[in-house]
Amino acid sequence: MHDLDPLNPDYVQDVLSKPPFINIPGVINVRDLGNYVSAKEPGQVTKPRYFVRSAELSAITEEGKNKIKELGITKVFDLRSDTEIRKYNTPLPEIDGVEVIHMPVFKTEDYSPEMMAKRYQLYASGKTEAFLELYSQILDHGGPAFGAILRHVKDKPDEGCLFHCTAGKDRTGIIAAIILRLAGVDDEQISHDYALTRIGREPAREMIMARLSKEPLFASNNEAALNMFTCRHETMKAFLGHFDEKYGGAEEYLKRYVGFTEEEISQIKNNILIPRPPRL
Repeated sequence: MHDLDPLNPDYVQDVLSKPPFINIPGVINVRDLGNYVSAKEPGQVTKPRYFVRSAELSAITEEGKNKIKELGITKVFDLRSDTEIRKYNTPLPEIDGVEVIHMPVFKTEDYSPEMMAKRYQLYASGKTEAFLELYSQILDHGGPAFGAILRHVKDKPDEGCLFHCTAGKDRTGIIAAIILRLAGVDDEQISHDYALTRIGREPAREMIMARLSKEPLFASNNEAALNMFTCRHETMKAFLGHFDEKYGGAEEYLKRYVGFTEEEISQIKNNILIPRPPRL
């Protein structure tokens, strides 16, 4: 059995009905990055309903838009490229009272046939080493987009935000990991959050596979298509070690690739965390 074969639907629905997952009609793979315990700041947890991560919002319903406003979200950051939006005909939604900001990690030129062929080959292998190379590309290009999200955190500590890419796994997973690292969340919990995409994307399995079937590399190779969406716990654990070794960890990355000062990073960390509520 392949580790990306379909999951039991009852199991999927049960997990999706509980935190950290949030139900936003028309959107998949939605979850809250709140209530993760900081291992470095005793008695502190990440602020609930402040960071929400998801897959693309292009199919969001009116009920889903109302849910976003109910959550206190004032900004949505879309990390997808112009190429993806055009290719899949998935435009940015309009949500009254919510600013939807397009902040692509990759520019149009990063989607040349040659670049995409190489990227798809890496995805198709399913190997951890391939994902480390892919995630390095995201880090190398993502400074401006990730900086925009974290400036919102610095300037608007009381206004929630949602960030997403297409599947809500790779680009979204990297900025989620950076945020949780800043909060002092341990690598085990960060890796657990990443791996939840395995369940979060399951309702859209057929749509995802249909999209991939139109790509030449995946059209006749189902195994490669499945590997494209691996989100294994051990992949994120390996990435976090790579992140420390190559980029110096979250704070050093934000100084070098975003241009934040020590003071700004400290303010962002303070805005991410709240005192842990007493147990009932």
